[in-house]
Amino acid sequence: MIEDLVTVKRSKRAKRVALRLDPIERVINLVVPNRMSIKKAYSFAQQHEEWVIKTLDNLAPPMPFTDGAIIPVFGDSVMIKIEHNQALKRTTMKQYDDILIVKTYMDDPSNRITAHLKKLAHKGLADMASEKAEIIDKTISSLSVRDTKTRWGSCSTDGRLSFSWRLMFAPYDAIDYVVAHEVAHLVYMDHSKDFWALCRNLSSNFVEGKYWMQNHGNELMRYG
Repeated sequence: MIEDLVTVKRSKRAKRVALRLDPIERVINLVVPNRMSIKKAYSFAQQHEEWVIKTLDNLAPPMPFTDGAIIPVFGDSVMIKIEHNQALKRTTMKQYDDILIVKTYMDDPSNRITAHLKKLAHKGLADMASEKAEIIDKTISSLSVRDTKTRWGSCSTDGRLSFSWRLMFAPYDAIDYVVAHEVAHLVYMDHSKDFWALCRNLSSNFVEGKYWMQNHGNELMRYG
């Protein structure tokens, strides 16, 4: 039954019923305007049951940060090696080429690993953004990383950039495209022809990067 496949979310702002994938929670939300009946909303979902089933079936399996897990980090494959030692008083991490050594007293250090990876994401994305901003002679006032669900990056009118930390798990060309996209907004706060021309010029592989994010971006939510 369609009721078993979707999660109802009442919304004061929604003007129409919609089906939306939450790639982090791995569920399909049935967004229902406050004044619409649940019966009518379920009828809408029933008409799109095939899409719901296909979307859920096509979700990539979760990739938790456990011992032996191999994760992509800015285009390179890195294996997580967790060494447990109850005598330790804190968790430490050190990377040797393609292996991240985690020494810990904790049974589940995944939160610490996530925090470590967020720091790596911030540094990597900041370096990439600074290089591109220098090309166009623009200044980035600040850069932050967040755990967003729907936006991979943003740029404010005062030069503040923000990125999803999960970008670090994408192929390099895809990361580079998103960074180029937001840096281009330092010049054009729109999506005009001039903006896209600059975005293309700042990208190492515009076509492949944009295609991957549009078609596989949700896969980044599987990590952690």
